[in-house]
Amino acid sequence: MIKNIVITLLLVLTFSSCSQDDDSNTNLSLKTLPIKEAVFPDEFEFGSSYTVKVTYDLPDGCHSFYNLYYEYDNTSRIVAITALVNSGTNCTQAIIEKEHEFVVHVNQREDYIFRLWKGKDGRGDIFEDVIVPVIN
Repeated sequence: MIKNIVITLLLVLTFSSCSQDDDSNTNLSLKTLPIKEAVFPDEFEFGSSYTVKVTYDLPDGCHSFYNLYYEYDNTSRIVAITALVNSGTNCTQAIIEKEHEFVVHVNQREDYIFRLWKGKDGRGDIFEDVIVPVIN
């Protein structure tokens, strides 16, 4: 009998702690951040892999790295940072410089064009293009 009461109490506590009205995640959003600078090799060798380092700024303590935005567009690669923004907390106002590394597997013989997203202006997206030649 006591065993049944304990199990019932545990079930009630478990289900009440998983309330569907919990909106603690509604303050989360994603934001694209510009690439400040990037370090590429002078050339790629076909069939090899290379590590590329990018630098970016988190605008404040509410932003954290989420993932690397890396989109293929023929021989071009669009690169930016996606940050997770938690607007439901008190944040430090300091800008935080960060680095992120990613690996490029060279599987095309054409030159790679990396389009580093730098932000937006009145006319749209701003990119800095970096061309890395591929040698055989």
